Amino acid sequence: MNQQPPDRAPARRAPHGWTQALSAVGACLAALVATAALGVWAAGTEGLPAGATPRIVVAVVVLAVGGTVDITGDAGPLAGTRADIAVLPLSVTLAGAFALARGFLRPLRHRAVTDPRELTGWAARIAALWAVALIVLAVLARATFTISTGGTLAEIGELFGTTPRAGFRADVPLTLLVGLVWLAGVLLLALAVARGAPLPAPLLRFQEPVRPAAYAMLLLLMVCVAGGALAGIVVALTRGHPAETFAVLLLGLPNLVWLALTLGMGATWDGRAEGPFGLPVPQMLDAVVRVPGGGAVNLSTLAEQDARVWWLLPAAAVLLLAAALVTAARTPTPLPLWQHSARMAVALVLTVLMICLTARVEARLGLSLIGLGDLGGGLGGTVSLLPRIWTALGLAALWGLVTGALGGLFAGVLRTRAGSRLGG
Repeated sequence: MNQQPPDRAPARRAPHGWTQALSAVGACLAALVATAALGVWAAGTEGLPAGATPRIVVAVVVLAVGGTVDITGDAGPLAGTRADIAVLPLSVTLAGAFALARGFLRPLRHRAVTDPRELTGWAARIAALWAVALIVLAVLARATFTISTGGTLAEIGELFGTTPRAGFRADVPLTLLVGLVWLAGVLLLALAVARGAPLPAPLLRFQEPVRPAAYAMLLLLMVCVAGGALAGIVVALTRGHPAETFAVLLLGLPNLVWLALTLGMGATWDGRAEGPFGLPVPQMLDAVVRVPGGGAVNLSTLAEQDARVWWLLPAAAVLLLAAALVTAARTPTPLPLWQHSARMAVALVLTVLMICLTARVEARLGLSLIGLGDLGGGLGGTVSLLPRIWTALGLAALWGLVTGALGGLFAGVLRTRAGSRLGG
């Protein structure tokens, strides 16, 4: 008697409703706030007015997702300050991005293909909750408090009976717009990088040419961050000032190590630091950007301060070659070397473009007295670190073509040896 095989149970799909969307957004916010709070605490909160720290933490979170925070101050009708800041605390950004990507991909696992409407609906739920969170963050990222200071502002206050005040506030519409763009970028990158993430059937043809290179670029960036974190911990333990070092690690580590990666590839950044404040950067970099009128930041100018900076060149070469090898090894179908070169070049150009757009720094502080405009004397200042984008992208394309070909060649040799061992 033939026994009929039991019917297979239909594949169970992981739920991805509002509860799961709330969990993903909540995990992202928790990661953002925790990292920002630790960074602000390490940077020092003893000199801040009472109750200012939580608002500053929220402002850092707003900056981390691409939002805008304006800083203003005044000493009554006679004096005022204004600061324009454009900087991403990328350590905070990375923490939130990884938490959000994990929450987004978790309900989609265990499947090879997903329906476009299903994927769009899942992303829309997260976007709706994220929009609410952005509005709340932008509203909370504002404060005004009295400051105690010496010098010109204090004298003005004593003479005219005015109290110096300072404050900041987030731009709600712009934060909402840019924050949603940030969300879309994180979700698209998660789908592009994750090997097991399902794609709609029309997009499956892009899986092989995109995912190996995207994964290799993410791995390249994270290796840089890991190396920088290890170096930072060693510096904190051996050279003093551990709080300041950990503040940099918790707020801007990727800003520094990704800058170093582009410098190792030969890129040039234009730096400028004038006034009483500067960048939390190594001393040799600060020395280059503090020359009158600013200075070009590259391997040559930095080597004038410390010759060890030349090690960035071989370090970048090794990392890029390893990334090309990973790309070729994860490509299931053997390809001609020119295709390996082209894919690596495109991936590296996009990666360097991302670094140029996110690691740039622009900050300007101005003081005006009785409407006379910006005054010098060390009361105002400018800090900037901006890439020469087209040069950086051209070098990235060149590095990608060369390392892509070498990576494809090495991967082919390894496959041949593995096949001969199996055949033997």
